[in-house]
Amino acid sequence: MPRFEIVEHQQLKRVRVVLDGDSVHVEAGALQHFRGDITVTVPRPTATGAVGSVLGGQSIARPVYTGTGEVYLGPPTFGEYVVLELRGETWVLEDGAYVCSDVGVTVGLTRNRGLTGWVTAESMFQTTVTGHGHVVLHTRGPIERVRLRDEQLAVDDGLAVARCGVRMTARGAAKGLLGTLSSGDGLIDVYDGDGVVLLVPVPNAHTVLAPHGVPAARGRSVAARSPGASLLFLPFAMAAATAMGAMTAMVGLLIR
Repeated sequence: MPRFEIVEHQQLKRVRVVLDGDSVHVEAGALQHFRGDITVTVPRPTATGAVGSVLGGQSIARPVYTGTGEVYLGPPTFGEYVVLELRGETWVLEDGAYVCSDVGVTVGLTRNRGLTGWVTAESMFQTTVTGHGHVVLHTRGPIERVRLRDEQLAVDDGLAVARCGVRMTARGAAKGLLGTLSSGDGLIDVYDGDGVVLLVPVPNAHTVLAPHGVPAARGRSVAARSPGASLLFLPFAMAAATAMGAMTAMVGLLIR
């Protein structure tokens, strides 16, 4: 199996994948360089997968590197690269968190139901990883692993990097629209069930102080999210979700 190593230079981190006749799936655009006897192939996506990827802002196709040598992945970051081991379970990942994985891990998509994909930091579709092997994640800081046992966890929008075995919905931080607006917190993500949530509550110091020219982490910036903006978009999201539900019902009637 590939060996995943986190290398650091001038406090910036990147990923080195050591191949010995192995293969590794890589996020599109993550390659810095590779050396050795390595070939690159790009699997053709299914029509459904391509549509979901476009709607969710995900990569349509992820290249596979096969052979013997070393593959270096980026971008160099003041955040963290974390190696997650899968043992047959499925994880749902935050936008921009996926970097690479063993070929034994299936990379797919899941759709966020209702308004969740419209008014939160996550897309309508999110990347999933399933199977046995290792996955490398890109985060803003150290991971805190929270184990839920048929209970709820409410966090500020965008602080969770991955979840397994739990459901995620978005709701106002307080009761009623006025209460939510007055709270100053806007929308929160609520996780419930029996499973695990990976949080990044505190970013690395350098990600906050990093100049604009150095990427701190993949995906959306925490500072760029605005509770007010999410709430202002809420009526439009509700209308869009209602329209989508009506269209789905009409299609269902037509194909009967």
